[in-house]
Amino acid sequence: MFDFLLTPEQLKLRDEVRELVKWIPRQYILDMDADKIKFPKEFMRECGRRNLLGIRMPKKYGGRGLKWVDYTMVAEEIGVPGYVFSCVFGIGPDLVSEAIINFGSEELKERIVRPTLRGELFGAECLTEPRGGSDFFGSTTTAVEDGNYYVLNGQKRFIVGGEGADYFLVYAKTDPNGPPHKSMTCFIVERGPGVKTEYLYGLMGCRGSGTARIVFEDVRVPKSNILGEVNGAIAIFYPMMIPERLGTAAMTIGPARAALDIATDYTARRKAFGTEIRNFQAVSFKIADSITKLDACKALCYATARAIDAGINPKRARRMVSETKKFVTEQCWEVVNLCMQVMGGIGYTDVYPIEKILRDLRLSMIWTGTNEIMSLITQHEWYKEREAERQKHNTRDSEFDCANAFTEEEKVFE
Repeated sequence: MFDFLLTPEQLKLRDEVRELVKWIPRQYILDMDADKIKFPKEFMRECGRRNLLGIRMPKKYGGRGLKWVDYTMVAEEIGVPGYVFSCVFGIGPDLVSEAIINFGSEELKERIVRPTLRGELFGAECLTEPRGGSDFFGSTTTAVEDGNYYVLNGQKRFIVGGEGADYFLVYAKTDPNGPPHKSMTCFIVERGPGVKTEYLYGLMGCRGSGTARIVFEDVRVPKSNILGEVNGAIAIFYPMMIPERLGTAAMTIGPARAALDIATDYTARRKAFGTEIRNFQAVSFKIADSITKLDACKALCYATARAIDAGINPKRARRMVSETKKFVTEQCWEVVNLCMQVMGGIGYTDVYPIEKILRDLRLSMIWTGTNEIMSLITQHEWYKEREAERQKHNTRDSEFDCANAFTEEEKVFE
């Protein structure tokens, strides 16, 4: 985030997060990348001790009651030592906790959210299934009513934090005969009988995140663990796309920024043909492009965060969050590519962390909705916005600002 846009209070918070980031032991990062650490519980506990978990959550439950602008700044900083840290940082304490606070009972807020924000409990979101992820309403996980309980059966996969989670936010079909968007219910499922971590994935990057396939076999979930209304999961699913996707965008900037710092320092010191390679335009222009891309990413994240904080129309928020996620993740991926390129062969080795950052950030364009889905949403909402604006007749119609604008026989649409 641009420091000149931040208030003194936000700058103080940023410095708190930077102290946390400096606290993370180097060996801890290496052990996570080597899959020696399956889930970073100690990191999460330290975040809790420093009161940095769930900063957007109400103070009443242990959060800081801050805004999206604050969170995007924090997520960026958390991502600097590794994308995986910001991934796990954002799921239980932010995304799942928000769902419970907005749609859950007071008992769940006290029993689940409060210890989560202290770093004592860990949560995960279960959305993707073996048959697919983007087709949310095609879920095959079922929950059947049985007295004061629902009996849950099914599988969820690619669940970040699944290995370390004490509880899961799970979407399941509760009305097999109803229309897809009115047939699913959202549950908080606590780890216990019938909940199994069936498989831990070997990942290209973001290792140590505890990414797992979770199996639910005849799991009895009390009705008090339902979020929102029965068959009303859609009311939870759509709002949760904001923390998923805007959070993803913000956290992606941190690792890309780290890569740019490394590449800048390297090219300022490395010499070839008798001078530092920063003096060659083939190198320095790639650094310039990277700076520009990162600044554009920060600006878009900030604008979208401000818009969400201001309470803009939900459909416009959906469009802005989607385009932000797509643009930022793709540009940050390109920044890391450029940084590796200017460093040459050494950037491809583990002498520098560029190759790890590249591996990690590949996830950003896939998870929380692929970037192709982001484009689909963006254009869909934009066409509706444009038509609504056109109907108002309160802006200049630029179509007619040309010499032959009224040559109707040339304007053929069918």
